[in-house]
Amino acid sequence: MKKPRNHKTDDDGPEAAVELSGYEVVVAVCGGIAAYKVASLVSAMVQRGAGVTVAMTAAGQRFITPLTFETLTGRRVFTTLWDAGDCYDPQHLTLTEAADIFVIAPATANTIGKIAHGIADDLVSTMVMSTACPVLLAPAMNTRMWENPVVQENVRLLVKRDCRIVSPGAGWLACRAVGKGRMAEPEEILTQVIAALKQASPKNASHNRGTGVSPVVHHGRDARATGGSGIGSKNASRKSSQ
Repeated sequence: MKKPRNHKTDDDGPEAAVELSGYEVVVAVCGGIAAYKVASLVSAMVQRGAGVTVAMTAAGQRFITPLTFETLTGRRVFTTLWDAGDCYDPQHLTLTEAADIFVIAPATANTIGKIAHGIADDLVSTMVMSTACPVLLAPAMNTRMWENPVVQENVRLLVKRDCRIVSPGAGWLACRAVGKGRMAEPEEILTQVIAALKQASPKNASHNRGTGVSPVVHHGRDARATGGSGIGSKNASRKSSQ
């Protein structure tokens, strides 16, 4: 397999470990068999120095456990709107306020439809509504679902709102069919994430520098294939002076 040319790989040594230093990434894991690939994506971002916080839908937790992501990130995984810890902490606001990018992988037809139409009925969909950073989705679903006109219209709506879409690939699907709908490989998603992050300095560069601690963890309780949201976001194109 060829190595992606647009970002450093694990073989690049110490430089790769600081490539994303200071950046905060929120990864939302939804319900699909491709959720297992997200572990590799999260690990790669952590190895490059990013602070990564994972949120999961109830369906996502059926495919991969929160413990996997807690182990990879060294952080608590968020799964519900209703767990405020020892103090009142509106997690959908706290987590997204600190984020430099919000990644949804796998992005299911259900989640894409919710976001496109402003439905916020769980932690992940509510977090998206409160983002002030670029939103990147990596769709994954059956070919017929991906090609459904409703899904395609929802994707177009998100692109118009400056969300980034990493288009699914074609190949063998979990439904025993061959076609388009496979979530993009972690390396491809990582390339898109790095490209988006490098358009601006980290939001909390001065806050994070030298601490190794995310502002979320510290203060809380523990396609246009490129674009950036209110969802998506033009107000999320962060200025380098921040």
